[in-house]
Amino acid sequence: MSSIADRAEAFLDRAGFDRAPWLTVAFAGGIALWFTLAAPWQWCAAIGACLLLALGAFAVWRDRPGRVELQKAVIALPVMVALGIGVVWARSELVGAEAIDGPRVERFDARILEREEQPAQDRIRLVLAMHDSEAGEARKVRVNVPLAMAAPGLREGVVIRLRARLMPPAPPMLPGSYDFARRAWFEGLAATGAAIGKIEIVEGAGAADGLAQVQRYLASHVRSQLGASPGTIAAAFASGDRGAISEADEEAMRDAGLTHLLSISGLHVSAVIAAAYLLALKLLALWPWLALRVRLPLMAAAIGALAGVGYTLLTGAEVPTVRSCVGALLVLIALAMGREALSMRMVAVAAFIILLVWPETLVGPSFQLSFSAVLAIVALHNSAPVKAFLAPREEGWLASTGRKAVMLLVTGLVIEIALMPIVLSHFHRAGVYGAFANVFAIPLVTFGSMPLIALALFADLVGLGAPFWWLAGKSLDLLLAIAHWTADQPGSVKLMPDMGRGLLMLFVAGGLWLALWKGRARLLGLVPAGLAAMLYALKPAPDLLISNDGRHVGIAGEGERLLMLRDTRSDYAKDNFNELAGLDGEPVPLAEWENAECSPDFCVITLERAGRSWSILMARSRNIIEERALAAACERADIVVADRWLPRSCRPRWLKADRKMLAEEGGLAIDLSTPSYSAVADTQGAHGWWRGESFR
Repeated sequence: MSSIADRAEAFLDRAGFDRAPWLTVAFAGGIALWFTLAAPWQWCAAIGACLLLALGAFAVWRDRPGRVELQKAVIALPVMVALGIGVVWARSELVGAEAIDGPRVERFDARILEREEQPAQDRIRLVLAMHDSEAGEARKVRVNVPLAMAAPGLREGVVIRLRARLMPPAPPMLPGSYDFARRAWFEGLAATGAAIGKIEIVEGAGAADGLAQVQRYLASHVRSQLGASPGTIAAAFASGDRGAISEADEEAMRDAGLTHLLSISGLHVSAVIAAAYLLALKLLALWPWLALRVRLPLMAAAIGALAGVGYTLLTGAEVPTVRSCVGALLVLIALAMGREALSMRMVAVAAFIILLVWPETLVGPSFQLSFSAVLAIVALHNSAPVKAFLAPREEGWLASTGRKAVMLLVTGLVIEIALMPIVLSHFHRAGVYGAFANVFAIPLVTFGSMPLIALALFADLVGLGAPFWWLAGKSLDLLLAIAHWTADQPGSVKLMPDMGRGLLMLFVAGGLWLALWKGRARLLGLVPAGLAAMLYALKPAPDLLISNDGRHVGIAGEGERLLMLRDTRSDYAKDNFNELAGLDGEPVPLAEWENAECSPDFCVITLERAGRSWSILMARSRNIIEERALAAACERADIVVADRWLPRSCRPRWLKADRKMLAEEGGLAIDLSTPSYSAVADTQGAHGWWRGESFR
């Protein structure tokens, strides 16, 4: 044991072990463990095991000198894992909101807490505080209001009376699809829905909410100065209001890998703070008396910090924006203290602060994407080969510019590689040419569009903003042209089936190992990352996808397009099924498929998989069927799917996915070659937001 400990200590020395980043990784690991484990007794057991490990290590090493790094690591890391479990558990208990029991239509009074403009969807979105007469308590609900019913007086603080159809927050439709119920739990939302009929203002608000009013006025002003698509993008940059961006532009930006430019995040906050810092530094230097008596970098950092905090508040202070602001403020503090601005410790401190306040963000794409990108940038630029490549030398401007351009392209490629697993895990689609599009789009936005919008807004104070708005519009036209051109290229979008937690964890482990170690030891991170990539490439798409209500069934592997039981008009359902099947194009209704037999009540199809024939029986209606005929049909089928309860006499050869089973398990993804299936319930456990009957 002593020899093993000595070798471990030597490895930590050679690999440049720094406790701060690994402590944050352990804290994040505890949060992830809470989401992964199913029940409270498991969370308690995990906390107890971690604390026992730390106490055991302390007891063994407290009187033994040497091996300082190893001792501190073995003691501190389990404590941080336990802390992560405890923090997210406490957060869930404090802010989690129990969903309403089921759909309902009712009339109620409520106070408006938030108003979000969404003109692209022809609606506004209100977050309301209402009194639930059935539960006898206050609840927070989210209601969509058509623009035709959205009076100007509907603002924060107003009490309104309305009739609305409310629904519990929706769980994932399929294994691997978006979990809105989890997000709603941590946001305190008990229901979502839509307003019906006229809305009556019962009580006006007092003083107007300054920031909300300013944000809406700013977005409206920007859109009035720049029409059409450039105006909607400019409003997003200036105020964080993305509600007016058209679906076509949003989809093009997503498929081109440029969606991150639309959400106020690190790029925008850093650009504002950097501009304020540099401008303050240059202007203050013009005052000799001040320059001789005060440290100008410190004053410039304070001004930059105020600008960053103000921009964060103005754009809505969403969690991603706050996270970016915290990171940028840490960079300013490092600059003011004369320390290295971009370091792993800075990234670790920013991540720890965010996770301590909002631990649930760990499992969301925003946190994962932003910190993965920052980790990739810091690790790349702190590596010895890159430092040597970028080191100052005597050369012409052309060679210097060429080296910087090459480094910009390499950085984009590294970021794209780092983000690809996370994008595929959450969205099941990724823009293949995103790295190349970002090489042009990021400098355009950072040094063109955003400064021009800022100059135009300042010039509008004296009525001279028109030339700047014209230039800003042209720059945004160019940005959208890059997005649409990139998205329209053949093979620009790659669709993949659900990755699953296990493969994502392998990718994350490999990426963290590559980023946080130094020297040759970091190359070991390629092993789990490469293994995950190989397993994901070999992972087959599911043959059968069944929604959590049993109404929608998708069949893959019968051509280049997905077969669907019902010809639904819901884009949400179509997108979910296509993405999780790894297919593109408009789904084909099963009744139009030549190898399917359909009646008004049922469809039957036979699938050939792995040398075996599978007979699938699917219900299309809720008409009453004679029990003996139904039982006979079930006996001839391997799998029966229905959106209603089926009697016990219905006994298919392998699986009966009726309303009772789906209420317990949620949506299903079935692999017929194994055969096996995964269910939504497999990843939910007894967490408060899951409403599966097996956990009630």
